[in-house]
Amino acid sequence: MDLETMGWISLLPAIIAIVLSFATKNTIVALIAACLVGTLAAGQGIMGLPTLIKEATGTTGFSWVMLLNLYIAIIVAFFHKTGAIQAFSDWVHSKNLKRKGVQLLAWFLGIFVYFSDSFSPLFVGTVMRDISDRAKISKEKLSYIADSTAAPVSVLVPITGWAAYLMGLAVGVGCIVSQSDAQRLFIKAIPLNFYPLFAVIMVGLVASGIVKDFGPMKKAELRAINEGKVLRDGATPLIGKELLEMKPYPGIAPKVFLNFVLPVILIIAGAMATFFVLKSAKTMEVFLGVVILMAISMLIQGIPFREVMETVTQGIKSGVPAVTLLALAYSVNKLSTDMGTANYIIENCESFLSPAVLPAIIFVVAAVMAFATGSSWGTFAICMPIALPLAFAYTNDTMTTLVVACFAAVAGGGVFGDHCSPLSDTTILASTGAGADHIDHVKTQLPYSLICGALAVIGYLILGFTSL
Repeated sequence: MDLETMGWISLLPAIIAIVLSFATKNTIVALIAACLVGTLAAGQGIMGLPTLIKEATGTTGFSWVMLLNLYIAIIVAFFHKTGAIQAFSDWVHSKNLKRKGVQLLAWFLGIFVYFSDSFSPLFVGTVMRDISDRAKISKEKLSYIADSTAAPVSVLVPITGWAAYLMGLAVGVGCIVSQSDAQRLFIKAIPLNFYPLFAVIMVGLVASGIVKDFGPMKKAELRAINEGKVLRDGATPLIGKELLEMKPYPGIAPKVFLNFVLPVILIIAGAMATFFVLKSAKTMEVFLGVVILMAISMLIQGIPFREVMETVTQGIKSGVPAVTLLALAYSVNKLSTDMGTANYIIENCESFLSPAVLPAIIFVVAAVMAFATGSSWGTFAICMPIALPLAFAYTNDTMTTLVVACFAAVAGGGVFGDHCSPLSDTTILASTGAGADHIDHVKTQLPYSLICGALAVIGYLILGFTSL
């Protein structure tokens, strides 16, 4: 059977991974089972599984995410070893922030660190983990705040890698003949990119207490407040014990600016500078540079070379759980691509399309694809070359609200599906940063994401029937 036309069978890996993740609460077992069943269904035999994992992880994309995750883990380990995280936590604690204030601080940090959806959830979760523990905020709530201010913000700001990627996919379609045209399209699409806007606003409303917690999140928060348990009994936090048990080096002064604030400023400034100068944010290179600078700084402050290298090792070890999960998630994503999952979904939705419902349908299709594959960027790559030509076909190759709305629907739908999927790398990284049980994070975030997604669909339908 042709792997590109496997029909409904192509849905099996994603369905098995998602169902087993919730049923067993063990994402790694679920992903291995999905890969095994998928390779067998594709006729690749029992040896198809190791081959799949090798091919999925032997890519530039996976290497980039893996190395970025490890560099961040090393920097976080440096934060702990120098006492910077503890000192920052003590400083925030001295301000006597209530639970609301701590949650709003996490929300603000998530919005501020917008340039990388990979760094943002790890950074926010790591920085706020001890602070939120003291405020009796559940790990589920912290991972939700970190996750829902990562990709949603990245996809709304026109100077991020997300923006450059989406603009690149639009160039050459219809009347979009240059990067400048694509940039104008992106900027026009920001107010119509409903899901990310609603998601970021929802976090602020929930953090401030204007919208009360509900569903599984309410249960988690009541547990944290009444029992002091930021994790449920039996939960498996997606973080290595190395960081949780790491103590500051004895005798070192907790220099918060030098060992915490300055590295963060260098990361943000470096990412932005490379984006404006080179037209591409060299995030990984910036992180590597900061790792080297922090190591030198620690040596100058009197921490022995052997201790610095041991800290590097401990940081790498702490990142292994997330890297393992990412490797398996990438394997399921590749399997879904090879089996034609996205093509099957699109082929079964084409008959529903009309100008009035086109943005809403595109949003839903993009969301389903991202949910099934765990990849918003993969969804963008498949959906954008289909959605934009369809929109231009209705507008005679002119830039109208329909075209802008369809562009926004692809971007927002991909982020929505990504947020709901346990296979998503940003969802995994949010669990890692907060030290949350991964499935607990997915379960508690899901109702909030679904509400924002439903509001986005309603928004596109209203737009479609009143303006298009």
